[in-house]
Amino acid sequence: MEEVVGKLWHRWVTRTALGNHPEAVVKLKEIERTAGVFFRALGGDPGLRVAAATEDEHGARRSLLKRIAGAGERAARARMDASTLRLPPEIDAFPERSLNRDLYLWLAALAAAHDGIEADGPDAADNDFRCNQFATCAALHAWPGIESRYRRLVAAYLPTRPRPEKLPAAEAERERAIRQALEAPGTVRALPPVPAGTPPAQPVLLWLTGSLSGTAASRRNTGADPEQTADGGPPPSFDENERHAHRAEQVDMPQEKNGLLIFFRAESLLAVAEFLRVNRPTDDEPDPNAASAARDLDHLSLAQDTDRVASKVRFDLDLPSAAEDDIVLGAGIPLPEWDYRKGVLLQDHVRLAELAARDAPPCPLPEPLRRTARRLHQQFAALQPGRRWLKARPDGTELDLDAVVRAQTDRAVGRNPSDQLYLSLEKRERDLACMVLADLSLSTDSWVSSEARVIDVIRDALLLFGEALGATGDRFAMAGFSSVKRSQVRFHRLKDFGDRFDDRIRGRISAIKPGYYTRLGAAIRRASQLLAAEQAARRILLILSDGKPNDLDLYEGRYGIEDTRIAVGEARKQGLVPFCVTIDREGAGYLPHLFGPAGYAVIRKPEELPARLPLFYAQLTR
Repeated sequence: MEEVVGKLWHRWVTRTALGNHPEAVVKLKEIERTAGVFFRALGGDPGLRVAAATEDEHGARRSLLKRIAGAGERAARARMDASTLRLPPEIDAFPERSLNRDLYLWLAALAAAHDGIEADGPDAADNDFRCNQFATCAALHAWPGIESRYRRLVAAYLPTRPRPEKLPAAEAERERAIRQALEAPGTVRALPPVPAGTPPAQPVLLWLTGSLSGTAASRRNTGADPEQTADGGPPPSFDENERHAHRAEQVDMPQEKNGLLIFFRAESLLAVAEFLRVNRPTDDEPDPNAASAARDLDHLSLAQDTDRVASKVRFDLDLPSAAEDDIVLGAGIPLPEWDYRKGVLLQDHVRLAELAARDAPPCPLPEPLRRTARRLHQQFAALQPGRRWLKARPDGTELDLDAVVRAQTDRAVGRNPSDQLYLSLEKRERDLACMVLADLSLSTDSWVSSEARVIDVIRDALLLFGEALGATGDRFAMAGFSSVKRSQVRFHRLKDFGDRFDDRIRGRISAIKPGYYTRLGAAIRRASQLLAAEQAARRILLILSDGKPNDLDLYEGRYGIEDTRIAVGEARKQGLVPFCVTIDREGAGYLPHLFGPAGYAVIRKPEELPARLPLFYAQLTR
């Protein structure tokens, strides 16, 4: 009984102290996509993604009831860093749900106006105060339609802030300045000075905090995104409906005083691999308590291991030996790469090697795919061009009776009759070429079901795609890619435009296997070169992917995304039509920035990819 009463007391006193309205709460996951579209539509940086903000201690003065309840010490404040617009995970500050939703949209608009404003002083609080006023004025001036929304938010928010008459003199003057800045932005030049040791002001829910965290600063320097895993996909999530952000700090890697190996025996080499810090897939189940343990931490400490594995054990743990690797075609192709931090295209920065499968014996279409292949073959056979009559032609094999009647009528009323009086029987050809580029990175080794991996799904999709296009007669080629840093971009030639889709090509496709990393920009550039050489009226570049661009070096996070975006733009300038089909559930968050709102499709069930890929092609060529 005592425990039940304690829980009820804690729940009541906490809710009363905070003054929140859980019945009107709006969560970020409900409005994340809308806020992102709104932010980009108003001119915000299209490369920023929307994510949850961390809950940080603000140090502001709390009421007696909050101190009794032990609540109100932390607040999730909206902010921007180098790659992310972070908004509160949920907002329940107002009794009306519409106001809480409007606050999300206002913060997105303020961030769009805030983008590019730099702090110019040592005092972060004063910088935020000036920058938020400037951004508010810019937003209200640029988009007058949101002013009424802003005024409603201010009117509802000011009564929830501390009352100046109940604060000490210095804090009261500061609070009045904040209130004036909210009601009439741009009229207050700076916060009034306060004595040393005075608590900070209560965080302003309608403003952004402009100071970047150490994580953001390090991300600008390294180009890496700490929320990315080594295979380019999102971090493993234990609950997809509940995602939490954390404040992170960068620390140095601990130095080992003792060597890894005191003595060495050849038979213990396999056991040594279990102690090496390498990126490799694992079959272990995730720790179910990891998510709750992470939520209890105030800070997450991240360290970058710069030691090379080869410096401890002199074996090549990445690329296979030349005898076991695929056959290299040529000396390599130099390609450029876009460095978004410098804003320049680095010429000959990447070396791409074209490969052919070493062990790929010819094989027929697998038996489980034959029924689906027959159905697709029948559907795509209807796309074959046939003969049709063209009316109102200047010459032809037969008279067009409708045109003759119109000509006689025009002559009878005194008009000049048309001389296009014939029917012509002609055959229209499909002037199309398609290049399919498949992601063969290490992440395709993951399982999508108890029976198939991602690489198996991609293999089946390529086989069915080839069977479907064989019924149309369209020219098409296939390639796969992976990478190990910029000097080892591996481009697998599966089918060239001049090859027939036969058992030899099916053998190459059946031999594909998971590779390494995903340097997508270089692969798109090479595929674009091959496709642009085709003489066709419509040339489609179809990309199959399962995650974000990434590699071992700087090709992570924003760096890889921006290079891919530039590569897609270069393909469009050559007259190509890039289209991406992905099984990444987070794809809708970054693919519009890369391919545009109509340039991609997200497949929620990966096992549906083989049957749906030919249908996407049919829609693109309709």
